[in-house]
Amino acid sequence: MSTLHEETAIRTTYFSIIGNACLAIIKGLAGFFGNSYALIADAIESTTDIFSSFLVLFGLKYANKPADKNHPYGHGKAEPLITFLVVGFLITTATLIAYESIQNIGTPHELPKTWTLYVLIPLIIWKEVSFQLVMKKAKETNSSSLKADAWHHRSDAITSVAALIGISIALYFGKGYETADDWAALFASAFILYNSYKIFRPALGEIMDEHFYDDLIDDIRKVSITVTGIVDTEKCFIRKAGMKYHVDLHARVNANITVKEGHFIAHNLKDTLRREIPQLGHVLIHIEPDE
Repeated sequence: MSTLHEETAIRTTYFSIIGNACLAIIKGLAGFFGNSYALIADAIESTTDIFSSFLVLFGLKYANKPADKNHPYGHGKAEPLITFLVVGFLITTATLIAYESIQNIGTPHELPKTWTLYVLIPLIIWKEVSFQLVMKKAKETNSSSLKADAWHHRSDAITSVAALIGISIALYFGKGYETADDWAALFASAFILYNSYKIFRPALGEIMDEHFYDDLIDDIRKVSITVTGIVDTEKCFIRKAGMKYHVDLHARVNANITVKEGHFIAHNLKDTLRREIPQLGHVLIHIEPDE
């Protein structure tokens, strides 16, 4: 059964899919009828965002499948793998936009229509609000793919700002500045590539079990010493899989107690940690004698 965090992440992804579909249609129509390639480029990005959001949705659902015989730690590693695919979508989008922008810079065309500016302003506000909302949910659920989805919204907002600036320059200076719109789209493609790296790097760290979790280790140690029988803690290793953190913890207990008593304390510690810190997955306790 899905946890509250998992359900929240899935609902947030549906929000992204619906929002991106509406924006892709609005931008595409405005760009086509308003003679703005920056808006068309923006629409292309929103369209790829729809597909990447579907990938995120698939990844979240697959990553949340329960552990089985072949996957004793669950399927959480699927989430950063999906993030890599989302990054692939972003890079492809940026490359396509850059290519078309360069082509248009060398091709004479009409100035964008003035009314395209009034289309862009509310779209920019909406995408930034979407970024803040999805990023908040991503932090609440510890979801790397949801963070990638949030950055899609921020990238979309930035490309829309670039389009706004490009169209404004073209309209203000008039004839001879028609390509300002295309230069704006080219700038947007560079920013998308930059964000692709920002999304890729943490997902790679998750796959490689890189350490990012000092604050969580501090919380684990604080909770551990509240458990009766635990004198202190030693080594603590954490690796993330999906929305869960798997923990290997060395805990010190009185050296003179029986194996049975040590076993009971270890189980009590494990249960307490999972109750007090719900995002923990597997917790392995290694008992050390306190001399």
